[in-house]
Amino acid sequence: MIFSLLLVLATSCKQDDYYIDGGKAVAKFDGDILEYLESKPEPFDTIAQIIKLAGLENEFKNDNMTFFAPNDKQVRDIIGTRINARGEKIYSRLNQYLIVLNKEPIEQLSDIDSLVWKKYLMRYMFRDAYMLKDYPQIDFGQKNIFPGQLFYAYDRSLFNVGVVYGDANGVKYLGYRQLHISYVPDASRPDDNWRTAKISSSDIQPVNGVVHTLTNEALFGFDEMEFYNDVEVTRNNTN
Repeated sequence: MIFSLLLVLATSCKQDDYYIDGGKAVAKFDGDILEYLESKPEPFDTIAQIIKLAGLENEFKNDNMTFFAPNDKQVRDIIGTRINARGEKIYSRLNQYLIVLNKEPIEQLSDIDSLVWKKYLMRYMFRDAYMLKDYPQIDFGQKNIFPGQLFYAYDRSLFNVGVVYGDANGVKYLGYRQLHISYVPDASRPDDNWRTAKISSSDIQPVNGVVHTLTNEALFGFDEMEFYNDVEVTRNNTN
């Protein structure tokens, strides 16, 4: 009985290990990045669909890259439409924005122009494979000492990526380590107005690169209003 309980606990810990903030364990996956996302339908089914709509399947299957993976919740938060208990349609933030501007609301993922999807997905794609250990430390309170590192994404957007070293038992920088990625809106002012997202799981390793997954709180595309405006330009008027 005790042996069985210990075996269950050990198996459970092993399965959940790489979900701990900071990526304490290595997760190998015998397939490409797109296949990895498709193998995890709960958080990534919508992202896998968007990759195909954006025409980026070849890159996700063949390029050696680091992908900071957003999840389905981040997309649903801006485009999802639901029916409440009274049978009323509750529009997403994006659709509310479109309706005010007399534009057709979004009913499905394919209603958004493929070039828009491509632009924003490429913000999460970086050439070459980088593990958590490959990124320098960042301290958002002392960026002059621990600045992280600047990288260009596939779309040439500028980002800062760095590892936050947590505290442990009152000792600075001796705690857990967690990746952070920050969108830099203005490359001429690389220290200003960052849009930062935390990484929930690090160092997932498909055969053609590395995947780091973003927390639910991250905004899709890092700039919600820019995304709304790009979608609005591609939509037809309702009358």
